[in-house]
Amino acid sequence: MKDELINDLSKNLGRVKSNTMADDVEVKLRQYLKKMSLKPGDPLPKETDLAEALGVSRNVVREALSRLRMLGMIETRKRKGAVLASPDILQAFERVLDPLIIDDTTLRDIFELRLVLEMGLADLLYARMTSEDIDELEKIANSEINKDKSFLVKNEIAFHGKLYEMTGNGTLKRFQIMLLPIFAYVITLVNKPYSGKVDHRGLVDILRNGTKEDFKKGMYEHLKPHFDRLK
Repeated sequence: MKDELINDLSKNLGRVKSNTMADDVEVKLRQYLKKMSLKPGDPLPKETDLAEALGVSRNVVREALSRLRMLGMIETRKRKGAVLASPDILQAFERVLDPLIIDDTTLRDIFELRLVLEMGLADLLYARMTSEDIDELEKIANSEINKDKSFLVKNEIAFHGKLYEMTGNGTLKRFQIMLLPIFAYVITLVNKPYSGKVDHRGLVDILRNGTKEDFKKGMYEHLKPHFDRLK
């Protein structure tokens, strides 16, 4: 029975060359998880069985499993050992999205990514927004009159953050929160916050009275100065 299990694992995993280490075992394990169509909660083979099937030491297998565990791909449960987990896909981004440790090219790329995301909010907004949401958004927009740069930057973040919240998409909202430091950093680099032909109050008016297509056009006009700066 034991030999049969190991042979089956070897067949599905494939042997690792003697001159390779944890990197190759990690790749093999990823391929194995896909090949076997494992789902979150399904148990993984024991370390000893994996080591024997792969032809490597248990320490190498343990290191590879540790990497998958750090990525949230596997977890350890009582009485079940290592099982496949549903990874937190944004966890790694949260740890490194700091404008102080990211180079200018990456900062620009991330800022452009945010602009592209905001151009695509209309469909979710019009499917899920409420009149109360629009009222709150209007309060943010109306409070921007005759304020200094620092206040306007905070309101810029608050307004766009509220738009993400109104989509009702938890992952999108969380991603937006992660991008706040990048967004704030880039905005503070310009002499003053500015928008295109459509300002925040114009966007609110479109949400109240316009269509999805109107909002898409309005958002483009609102963000156009940023797109122009990035050419």
